[in-house]
Amino acid sequence: MIDTAKAVADLAWLVEIGADEAINDQPTDWTQVASRRAPTAREAGPARSPASAPPAAAPGRSATPPEKNSPALAADGPLGVTEARASARSAAMAATTLEALHKALLAFDGCPLRQTASSTVFADGNPKARVMLIGEAPGEQEDRQGKPFVGPAGALLDKMLAAIGLDRHAEEPEKAVYISNILPWRPPGNRNPTDSEIAACLPFIQRHVEIADPDILVFLGGISAKTLLAKTEGITRLRGRWFDYGSPGLTRPLPALALLHPAYLLRNPGAKRETWRDLLSLREKLRALPPRP
Repeated sequence: MIDTAKAVADLAWLVEIGADEAINDQPTDWTQVASRRAPTAREAGPARSPASAPPAAAPGRSATPPEKNSPALAADGPLGVTEARASARSAAMAATTLEALHKALLAFDGCPLRQTASSTVFADGNPKARVMLIGEAPGEQEDRQGKPFVGPAGALLDKMLAAIGLDRHAEEPEKAVYISNILPWRPPGNRNPTDSEIAACLPFIQRHVEIADPDILVFLGGISAKTLLAKTEGITRLRGRWFDYGSPGLTRPLPALALLHPAYLLRNPGAKRETWRDLLSLREKLRALPPRP
């Protein structure tokens, strides 16, 4: 007989780690898919002669069908990374408004995270704000509600912003913030996104910044900061420092500040003192901006 209590506990554990939606009838081992690569000529061995080649499919019949739940892998990277990024770049650059960019993102199928996420998390706040915050990826609550930073880390972020006079719901651009993420889809179990997932989605957040055209960028967490600043240093070395962020679609470089992620601060309350100094630096930079025309 099935142990009901154990079955319920197992299901609760699956939900807790992010496996809360059935995608296929059989599981796919994505680690094996990502590790496959096209064999080199030496590994492939001598070429087959025409006589040893497999027989062609009969007319009207397809060749041997691909293995179920085994996605095809492009020879140049896991899950066609190059093709996905090229497709994303083309779709993102074609958008000239935030609404068009949102629609392009909803239509994009080059990132496998889309298949496991419940929502496409685009943005929240005032798009006319002078400050734009960019996090890493949605968490469980963000995935359910379809907005960035709405869980415990989001509550802390709101308190941090309020401490320097900012509010994501403010109507005045000088007091408002606009928030988005590097990735619009939640990685299962809140794991860190892979390089290929970041590469596939990067053109969208880059175009997002160009269209929103804020006066100041704030990168929340190491993944956001290292990705958009093209740095290899960790967040503890990047935090509190000002950088110039440039992009072909911007008319001038944007001052950019890296902050510790609110989720990190929840786990490490002692780091809040450093973050407070960084927030004060943000407030001073915002006050020093010339009025918008």
